Amino acid sequence: MRTSRSIIRLLSIVCLFATSVRAAERPNIVWLLSEDNSVHYMPQYGNTLANTPHLDALAGTGMVFEHAFSCSPVCSVARTTLMTGIHAPRAGFQYHRKITPASLPEGAFMFPTHLRRGGYYVTNKVKTDYNVQVSKVWDQSSRNASWRNRPDKETPFFHMQSFGTTHESSLHFPESVVTNREVTTDPDSVNVPPYYPDTETFRVTLARYHDKISQVDSQIGEVIEQLKTDGLFDNTIIFYFGDHGGVLPGSKGYLYETGLHVPLIVHVPEKWKHLSPFGRGSRPVGFVSFIDFAPTVLKLAGIDTPTDMDGVPFLGDGITAEDVDKRDSAFGHADRFDEKYDFCRSLRVGRYKYIRNFQQHYADGLQNNYRYRMLAFQQWRELFHQEKLNDTQSRFFQAKPAEMLFDLEADPHETNNLADSEEHADTLLSMRMALADKMKEINDLSLFPENEMLRRALPVATEFGAEQRQRISQLIDLNQLALQPFDQARPHLLRFVKSKGTLRQYWAWNVAACFGNNDQQLQNAANSLNDSIPVFVRVRAYEYLGICGDDVGQRLVSLLYESTSNAEAAMILNTIVFLRDGGFPESVNNLQIDPSQIKVNEPLVQRRLEYLGFAKNE
Repeated sequence: MRTSRSIIRLLSIVCLFATSVRAAERPNIVWLLSEDNSVHYMPQYGNTLANTPHLDALAGTGMVFEHAFSCSPVCSVARTTLMTGIHAPRAGFQYHRKITPASLPEGAFMFPTHLRRGGYYVTNKVKTDYNVQVSKVWDQSSRNASWRNRPDKETPFFHMQSFGTTHESSLHFPESVVTNREVTTDPDSVNVPPYYPDTETFRVTLARYHDKISQVDSQIGEVIEQLKTDGLFDNTIIFYFGDHGGVLPGSKGYLYETGLHVPLIVHVPEKWKHLSPFGRGSRPVGFVSFIDFAPTVLKLAGIDTPTDMDGVPFLGDGITAEDVDKRDSAFGHADRFDEKYDFCRSLRVGRYKYIRNFQQHYADGLQNNYRYRMLAFQQWRELFHQEKLNDTQSRFFQAKPAEMLFDLEADPHETNNLADSEEHADTLLSMRMALADKMKEINDLSLFPENEMLRRALPVATEFGAEQRQRISQLIDLNQLALQPFDQARPHLLRFVKSKGTLRQYWAWNVAACFGNNDQQLQNAANSLNDSIPVFVRVRAYEYLGICGDDVGQRLVSLLYESTSNAEAAMILNTIVFLRDGGFPESVNNLQIDPSQIKVNEPLVQRRLEYLGFAKNE
């Protein structure tokens, strides 16, 4: 008996020793994220105005990825994608700010949980901003989180640290900053993109943003110095990247390259060079997206990619440069952004970028209270109303085309839409079909309006999406009616608005609003809707009538009083703001809203009421 116990004890010691050796043989991994930052302002990508010696050094000993993309241009959606490796529209966390959090599929976890279970000590300093309901993710997540707090120096660690210095709030400054030029970067030296007015306000705003990037570099340098002081730098793989694009007007929240194309620098020390197929100072050209980051970290840690993740590793044992460099596509999505509703999808393939605007009648510049705290945003809109902008600069405040196609090599600022170009007709058709196929592949849940998705799909939206796969595919095809001439689409729209399917009715009215044609039969159908038709369908029909010039203000207010859904009420108020500010003020003449009659209590609703001048009393 004693002999057996001794053998068992010896085996336990051997196992513990083996585990310790394996732990010591795994790399430490650190993520350093600058908030709201695209490649367009970074010295490593050609813009030399910011001073970034620490990132320069990291790039010199590591690799600079030419094509790294956030899947979404806003933090909560982007960060949840990073943590899960899952496409947000597949799992129901595509809306910023969430009204109700989704749940991950059974057995699915954020990747730090997999690391923690695999023996890593995982820490986060400090931003989370998740759109899904999760249990314990981190060993420590706080302002004091650090690898230095791990229980054993031999324990491998993953550390994530975010730097809010470049967040858009840093550009919410008073007029005195412009007047006194309170910046370090010379405003006269900045390059003002052609879609902005070249004004002092924009130049100072751009200069201040470059100042903030220089400050972030210093903060990143402090973290790197800590690793060196602790003797860990040569055993640690370091990722630096932006958490999405931004943050000048028209970038954060939008599917242009300034909203999605992020800097990515990865330093792999000599000890772990076998885990990267790329050498020092290299610039991989393959496309990598945020869905790929979690699988990549797990691969580096020797953990297989879970089957619930959508991404593919781009570093790790067995990954070749050819594997990575042949990747040439990136999928993007933008939905509700705070109280501002939209529904856009993008696909980049090589040099071409395709954007599909499913609610094209909504201008990019539709009111969002937080966005318009920035002086540059305010001035841009003021100059538009004063008719002091050229066509390119005015585009932000006008209805969008249903389709946009850009050749990014010839047109890096995305100002020349090639969707109507005969020369690019084959490319347009190919990318149109590829994007629709991608949406069908992931069971894109935005084909269920947010109120319906919250009611029907949650908590586990992935399962619901799989069950509704055929319906989602059909609704995507219905929306493609907006790409046909109105005369061809009209008979189908008339059939769909009178169908028994409420989702078909909803999207048919949305397509009708995109066309905006005064069609007597469609208008009669919209005016004949009664209370048996769901509120979310009627709001789209009344939106169409408002675009046609009908006074629908009181009908929309009645829907607002009737609704018991937070998302539905936010949608109604979005329509009212769109009609009032978007060139159809006669459709909401003499609008009066009594907040006491509104049944919901949602911050997004309150924001719209404040903007409209009908703030709800607490």
